[in-house]
This record gives sequence, C-alpha cells and structure tokens, in this order.
Amino acid sequence: MAVNGRLYLVPAPLDFGCAEQAPLQDAVPLGTLQVAARLSHWICENAKSTRAYLKRIDGVVPLATPLQQQVMTELPREVHKKGDHGPGFDATPLLAAALQGHDIGLVSEAGMPAVADPGSSVVRAAHALGVAVVPLVGPSALLLALAASGLNGQNFAFVGYLPQDAEARSERVRQLEALALKTGQTQLCIETPYRTETLRRALVQTLQHNTRLAIATGLTLDQANILSRTVKVWRQHAEPLPDVPAVFAIGR
Repeated sequence: MAVNGRLYLVPAPLDFGCAEQAPLQDAVPLGTLQVAARLSHWICENAKSTRAYLKRIDGVVPLATPLQQQVMTELPREVHKKGDHGPGFDATPLLAAALQGHDIGLVSEAGMPAVADPGSSVVRAAHALGVAVVPLVGPSALLLALAASGLNGQNFAFVGYLPQDAEARSERVRQLEALALKTGQTQLCIETPYRTETLRRALVQTLQHNTRLAIATGLTLDQANILSRTVKVWRQHAEPLPDVPAVFAIGR
C-alpha cells in the first residue's frame, strides 16, 4: 500500500513584481529552501513565476529535479478572482500525485500560500484525503506589518482588499474604523502595487484625524518603509507611496 506524500506550504519572497529583488537567503530560511529544492510536484498560481522562483532557489540549493522536469499544476483562474476559502471549488483532483506517494509544494506569488492568497481549498482537500500538511517558515507581509505598526497585535483582523468604487470604499473604511475604535481590534488590508497610492489618499481623506494609520511598503526589501501615524499627521505629509506591495493597518 502506497504511503501518501505530504503537502508542503512553501512561502515565497515578498518581492514578486518589484523591480528590486532581495537576496533569497535573506528572505527565506535555508531549511525552507532545502525542502523546496527536493520537491518535483507543485500546485501554484502561475507556472511561469513558480519556475522563476525555483530558478532562484537553484542558485542557493541545487534542485533535485531539473527545472524542465518539474510538474506544475495551476489553480484555476476563478480561484484567483473569487478566492477559494469557501466550499465552491474542489481541489481534490490536484492532489492525485500525493496519493501516489509524491510530496507536493503549494506556493503563491508572494508570502505564505493560503494566507491573503489562494490555496486554502488545497489545504482542506489534503486534510480530507489524509495527506499531511506541513507549513514551512517564511515571510508573511501581514505579520511583519502588524508587528512594526505599534497597533494592537493581540486582537486583529485581515479584511483583504477594499472596494475599488470610491463610495463603497469610503463606507467600508468607516465601518472598519468604527470597529477598530470600539473594540481595539486592528484592521489590516492590502492593495495591489499600482493602487496603493489611491488607497492611501482615500484612507487619509476618510478616517478621523485621531485614528492611527500604519502603512508598510516593500517589506524585506532595501527600500522597505514602515510609518505609523495619526491621520492628522498623515494629512500633513503628502508623499506618494511607491508602486510596491503594501499593507495598511487601522487602529487606535
């Protein structure tokens, strides 16, 4: 009887899509890179970017299987657009290799898969199939930003992306602010690099002047910048954000 393989949750560096890349071994622990280097089966958001990541790993820890022979399975497009944390998508077929005894790596574009990224459906399916799930150590932008914000790290919530429509976004910001001020629960959200400045302006315009807003950009890069200020102070400083990934935290 074949023994099931394991599902490894492989963190990726936070510099995806950035012009600058940090040295891989500075962002991802050697132990994680060693595990990733011996895998040959992957479930990923995008095969091209996963191969690029594996090429970087190969420069630190030689791959056990040549890049051309790596087996890549991409998550469906609807998973990227709608998320897969609900019951709508069955990832069971993606784990066929694990049932044949192969270890599989689950990887997202940046950070920890299934946290602020697709992958939770794969993890659920693994548990249902009796496939062991092994999270590996690596960077998480949410926790790095929270720790550096000075806001409440004992009670916090990640709320994903805010609405793009200006009116709906303002309403959502007021809801999050009210919750943060009433309960002390820090509210974390993210935005794509090309919309970070738009969100910064919207938050500064909508939040009350005594509310604290922390913004962390380019985490783990040399250009990383983390500022935590009251909205009143933010309004006195209009410096635009760079086009790099950012995490926003609202609190008191």
